[in-house]
Amino acid sequence: MTIKVGDSIPSAKLMMATAEGPKEVTTEELFGGKTVVLFGVPGAFTPTCSAKHLPGFVTNIAALKGKGVDMVACIAVNDVFVMGAWGKDQGVGENVAMLADGSAAFTKAMGLEFDLTARGLGVRSQRFVLVAKNGVVTHVAVEAPGAFEVSSAEAVLAAL
Repeated sequence: MTIKVGDSIPSAKLMMATAEGPKEVTTEELFGGKTVVLFGVPGAFTPTCSAKHLPGFVTNIAALKGKGVDMVACIAVNDVFVMGAWGKDQGVGENVAMLADGSAAFTKAMGLEFDLTARGLGVRSQRFVLVAKNGVVTHVAVEAPGAFEVSSAEAVLAAL
């Protein structure tokens, strides 16, 4: 079942790419007591993700913070080293937390997995965005396969 407004963020351990290297974090640490925008992408370094999705959040970080967002995080079913390299490549700095869900456990717990095994990519995340306040989802939008309309930074700004 796909996560929806009013649901709590599932408890999970993720890996976060930091300037000091990989760091294990829990969803309780990430979402507790904060307003968080979390957006998921099918994969780091993929065309739409690199050209539009991640850059849109980097560009709009000040506007998001101005609307009360404490943290913006990007998650993909990739390893933490790939997420760290992608963050560096995209110049995210401290603006976007780069989260790795290498085994897709968190993505599956949210019901947002997308099986691309037939294309040689394995299980990935659907393209989505959610807003959570103190760990409770207040907004969620999941893209249709191949689309990029409802999960952009601009769409989140309009929803906040």
